[in-house]
Amino acid sequence: MQILPPSWRFGSSTLLTEPRQPPSTRPWRVHDVTGARLFRLFSNNMALAPPIRLLASRLLLVPRRELVVGNPDEPLPIVRIPRALQRRQEQPQSRHQSTPRPVLVRPGPLLVSARRPELNQPARLTLSRWECAPLASRGWKHRRSRRDHFSIEPAQREPPALRNRSSGCSFEDLGLDPRLLHALQEAMPEVLRPTTVQSSTIPPLLRGRHVLCAAETGSGKTLGYLLPLLQRLIGQPLLDSHRMPTPRGLVLVPSRELAEQVQAVAQPLGNALGLQMRELGGGRGMRSIRVQLSKQPSADVLVSTPGALWKALKGQLVRLEQLSFMVLDEADTLLDESFLELVDYILGKSHIAEGPADLDDVFNPKAQLVLVGATFPEGVGQLLSKVTNPDSVTTITSTKLHCIMPHVRQTFMRLKGADKVTELVEILKQHNKKDKTGPSGTVLVFCNSSSTVNWLGYILDDHKIQHLRLQGEMPASMRAGIFQCFQKGTHNILLCTDIASRGLDSTHVELVVNYDFPFTLQDYIHRAGRVGRVGSDVPGTVMSFVTHPWDVSLVQKIELAARRRRSLPGLASSVREPLPQQA
Repeated sequence: MQILPPSWRFGSSTLLTEPRQPPSTRPWRVHDVTGARLFRLFSNNMALAPPIRLLASRLLLVPRRELVVGNPDEPLPIVRIPRALQRRQEQPQSRHQSTPRPVLVRPGPLLVSARRPELNQPARLTLSRWECAPLASRGWKHRRSRRDHFSIEPAQREPPALRNRSSGCSFEDLGLDPRLLHALQEAMPEVLRPTTVQSSTIPPLLRGRHVLCAAETGSGKTLGYLLPLLQRLIGQPLLDSHRMPTPRGLVLVPSRELAEQVQAVAQPLGNALGLQMRELGGGRGMRSIRVQLSKQPSADVLVSTPGALWKALKGQLVRLEQLSFMVLDEADTLLDESFLELVDYILGKSHIAEGPADLDDVFNPKAQLVLVGATFPEGVGQLLSKVTNPDSVTTITSTKLHCIMPHVRQTFMRLKGADKVTELVEILKQHNKKDKTGPSGTVLVFCNSSSTVNWLGYILDDHKIQHLRLQGEMPASMRAGIFQCFQKGTHNILLCTDIASRGLDSTHVELVVNYDFPFTLQDYIHRAGRVGRVGSDVPGTVMSFVTHPWDVSLVQKIELAARRRRSLPGLASSVREPLPQQA
């Protein structure tokens, strides 16, 4: 089929001729003609081949003059279309479309799964410290990266704290009193063997050493210090007490919710041993504190927040003269600027032992000090040097301290701020449908401010999604018991601030949603620690919405640490003795 006739003339000039050659090798020849004429002619003839139209358009770039190609009597030169141009015309691509990189399919589980498969990392591959990592979040600061996502896949099934359960270690081997073992069996029959943290913390505490325990969230630290505390009290005679409450054991916690939880764990054990437990919560003023202490002045163990105990000490409602055991739970929070002044005052009113020998004097009791937490700042050593001899402190750390939890799936989604509400509502509705088909866990939604919790709660009310709210600006009367209702399962969704991320037991939580990405890596560790805890019966997942550029910077640090299997940067502390590796 011929596209042009053998001889096509316009006026007196021959435009194009087609030599008598086979169609596969037939070239076009150009006579003297201006680019404008040729373009108008080719533009009107839509049947021309695309390369000829492209040639006509390029001739417009030449100045308007007569194009003379040789002598009309001589053979005309041949203009050929490059093969690269032909292939480009046959397979048109967008200007911004790049050639896809070849994907090497590797069998086996993945450590990082991204939306772009070429950024996946197999579980058996570990990047070196100085090796450049192909981050899936590298370009997330650009607005075109919205709707991108990647996940850090779980590398193991059970929490790291359970890795010594099969070694045969029991509570009897740790040197606990038989009366305490009987009380533990009655109060917590489901607790059969100690975790790694408990088996490493209880023996030095029984020997009278001060202990600094730094381990991942959900590893059983609460029971690790409660059992030695109770054993010291049952083996110690009770001195004549004044009318003023004089507790022998003190557990200091940063929030009322955590105080209620520690009290709930210690109360059954204390009842079985004949010890009195008392919780002292703040937020209600001096009158409420006086009423709480007057109900049970002879409390053996006091669980309190720093603010409430500071008010009681200032008002001379409690004394710490007979204190023989003192615990700072969630010590990284208690040593923050918001609590540091109160904690310094409480430590100044306490008599901390210089060493194990000071604990033997029954008539002049000294306190044994315990600090526990999931993250620790660098100023812990300076605080200990003020109140006791640093040589008498035993430091115990976990091998997974400040690391991404290896048994929890963590997903990061790059979203625009206006899309977060729609995404959250869709996630919660899917979870409610899952509840109707079968049993499932609960959901924790974290926000960075109390106002966001309230605003988001109104939106969920409009969508008929049942939920609870917990934030620090709520009155104490409204705030009391909210987390307990969530733990009991009356509501499956809790909107909260970071007040619910420190130490609270959440074995029934299946999903943690960071609606607002946390400001620090410490906060991310504590939020993610609400799932995958010891005793959890549901698999845990953490889903984070990434919006701002500073959020992207933290996500890139988390992804890089996960790809290299290293601890998160910027969380270096003075802890230096890791827990022993168990089989």
